[in-house]
Amino acid sequence: MKYYISDLHLFHENAIKFDNRPFSSIPEMHDAILKNWNDRVTNGDYVYILGDISMRGKNEDLIAFVAKLKGRKVLVRGNHDDVSDYRYQQLFVEICDYKEIYDSIGKEKYGLVLCHYPIFSWKKMGRGKILLYGHTHESEEDRFYQQCLDQMQESDCRHVYNHKLRAYNVGCMLPYMNYTPRTLEEIMEQAGEGNETLKK
Repeated sequence: MKYYISDLHLFHENAIKFDNRPFSSIPEMHDAILKNWNDRVTNGDYVYILGDISMRGKNEDLIAFVAKLKGRKVLVRGNHDDVSDYRYQQLFVEICDYKEIYDSIGKEKYGLVLCHYPIFSWKKMGRGKILLYGHTHESEEDRFYQQCLDQMQESDCRHVYNHKLRAYNVGCMLPYMNYTPRTLEEIMEQAGEGNETLKK
């Protein structure tokens, strides 16, 4: 199984305030993330973390926390990720800045582009490839980005062709993510449903 999530911002006090996260403290947030993660991910699953796990890659407590998260973790680096500590690097099966993979829902196969940052024009965007990204959290910036994609679609822009452009923000604070790694199927089904929260 493959799962996706981004922008955990572990050990980042200001993330609770800026994202209006429903936690009163860092330990409370960490407990929820750890439980949500390990209740569904097995050590055989892949979890693609699209950046910004934390701002402190050399933090002993961070290394200990990430080591408790189940699964084969792939880090697609974000602007806050410090991976200079060799011990921290060993917690991931891969660390990269950009990645292309395939995932399946039933018998349907999907090409995915994985990046921390929203991309205005990504590879084969008009040929069905899906972009998963983070960075913009739940913000006006993200809404503006999605509006741009809609306008590109409506304006019959080059590289759009006849496909609907599909780019999904997998920031953990979004209602359909709810601080839990999600499958591609869950993300595609729920991302467009506004404030509907996925059931665990």
